[in-house]
Amino acid sequence: MTRSFHLVVNPHAGGGRGARVAADVAAALEAHGCRVRSTISPGTEAADDLVARTAADEVCVAVGGDGMVSSIAGPAARRGVTLGIAAAGRGNDFVRQLQIPKAPDELARTLVHGEVRAVDAISVGDAVVVGSVYAGVDSRASELVNRMHRVPATLQYPIGAVRAMATFPVTAYRVTVDGVEHTFDGFTVVAANSGYYGKGMHIAPDADPRDGLLDVVLLGAGSKLKFLRRLPQVYRGTHTENDEIVVLRGAEVRIEADGVQAYGDGEPLAPLPVTATVLPGALRVISPGPLPAPDPGVEQGAPR
Repeated sequence: MTRSFHLVVNPHAGGGRGARVAADVAAALEAHGCRVRSTISPGTEAADDLVARTAADEVCVAVGGDGMVSSIAGPAARRGVTLGIAAAGRGNDFVRQLQIPKAPDELARTLVHGEVRAVDAISVGDAVVVGSVYAGVDSRASELVNRMHRVPATLQYPIGAVRAMATFPVTAYRVTVDGVEHTFDGFTVVAANSGYYGKGMHIAPDADPRDGLLDVVLLGAGSKLKFLRRLPQVYRGTHTENDEIVVLRGAEVRIEADGVQAYGDGEPLAPLPVTATVLPGALRVISPGPLPAPDPGVEQGAPR
């Protein structure tokens, strides 16, 4: 049976790439004989209504960046709607984790022939996040990146990271993971469902979005210059070998600190404290192939 698709488009994603990506993907899907229609999203506040317009026999395809995907994911999970993703943002880190192709022809083949798989998400209050929740120097970087309208996309995240590290103070954190409290002085806490954030930084290299757990990365205090020099390690995922990094795992994470704003997938969530809770298997996402198997040495969450 040929799939039908409802493309929900953020036309402003990626500096205005959203509409072009949607047109290219729609054309590629139609070449496969699929029925396709598109709706322009007026903003994240309309996500629930847009997902509700998706017919029972349609796949809802979020065309935009990670923030757009997260805004659609919540209503899709509540309504049991199958989700497709067409990367059109600046970061596109969730599709990187799921290995979903970006080229329109390859993406169309994935959407038509790929498998529907259960994938975890994160709940923070009323919000749903697909990638990660973070609070510290990286949320400051996201704030700066969101203001960079004239900086080339390839430079926005590196520049944001450097500027944020230069100005963000060492902060006293209290982090509670599944009821166990941890306190430390440092620069950020990341509760990761997906391993990537910040346009390809492999912040949680062992994160698996189907294991029912969040990887909680604590970046402790240290030399800012040293951290900046180690930034390439974050892209490679080798930074967790450093003494300043602690990685915990759990299903519920409470993050507390004074004067810090939490972000999720590049979008502001709320000032701390916040509680991030994993939603095991909440999303039905079309992806091209088997996801990496969970580490058998790690205790898994509740079975789905």
